[in-house]
Amino acid sequence: MDNKINVSSNPHIRSSAKTWKIMLTVFVALLPAAGFGVYIFGPYALFLLILSTVTAVVTEVVGDIILKRKITVSDCSALVTGLLLGLNLPPGAPWWMAVLGSVFAIFVVKLLFGGLGQNIMNPALAGRCFLVISFARYMTDFSVHTGWGYLPDGMTGATPLSMLKAEETVDVHRMVLGFHGGCIGETSVIAICIGAIIMLLFGVIELHIPAAYIISFALFYIIFGGHGADPYYLTGQLAGGGLMLGAFFMATDYVTSPVTKPGRIIFGILLGILTGIFRIFGSSAEGVSYAIIISNLMVPLIDKGVHCLQKKGIIR
Repeated sequence: MDNKINVSSNPHIRSSAKTWKIMLTVFVALLPAAGFGVYIFGPYALFLLILSTVTAVVTEVVGDIILKRKITVSDCSALVTGLLLGLNLPPGAPWWMAVLGSVFAIFVVKLLFGGLGQNIMNPALAGRCFLVISFARYMTDFSVHTGWGYLPDGMTGATPLSMLKAEETVDVHRMVLGFHGGCIGETSVIAICIGAIIMLLFGVIELHIPAAYIISFALFYIIFGGHGADPYYLTGQLAGGGLMLGAFFMATDYVTSPVTKPGRIIFGILLGILTGIFRIFGSSAEGVSYAIIISNLMVPLIDKGVHCLQKKGIIR
């Protein structure tokens, strides 16, 4: 009985940083991607982002009242979840999907599991997966119905990833800049990287998970993608879809990622492999959301395995 393990609910990391400060930093870091999404997709995209964010905040307040808990909306986590959910919506999605997705993310995935620190998967991504499973037709329609944005009409109907999967030609330069179809917040790699730099500078995230994710995905695609190390094709895969947004903003979620550095690296590698499997061998051109959700569920096993290896002195 000497080797006892203290079992407690997450989060396990203690920090002097206030939760609301961390969440507000993440929220600010998301604004470049949000702003660019509104720029190319138009005012309706802004409406969806505001609606999903407000719904998430209201749902948390109402949910805490229903469940007779202390109202925790001041930690700003609902604000981030709502905005992330909105950024993962197609720019022409019906307004009620923003509402339904945010309610599911906050009430079902977060509050019913005990609130912040108790959820077993990223709420925003869980909300997105719920919408994809329930309303696939709407969630795979990336056309812009309002016509107010700055995205050329010829580029609104299909995403670059679906074109790459069909072996069609895409403009990689426009992909990196963000002028192509897709979800509201995933198109511009530059805007996402600006947000990532903000979080890195303020110490909100570290590079272990994003770097392991991106590198392992790239290696997996070079080996199994059928195009070798073709920089054109590989850049398109990295810049397209939700990989960059997921790597920096959702895979790094404190609650649903490993607590140790070796665990985070293993977690990132798992993400890269799963995303590669889904994109290459799956019917969909995407796969980031399901890769992160599945990896979230593997976090307790990863942490336990790393703990055992550390006890035996195999790793630090």
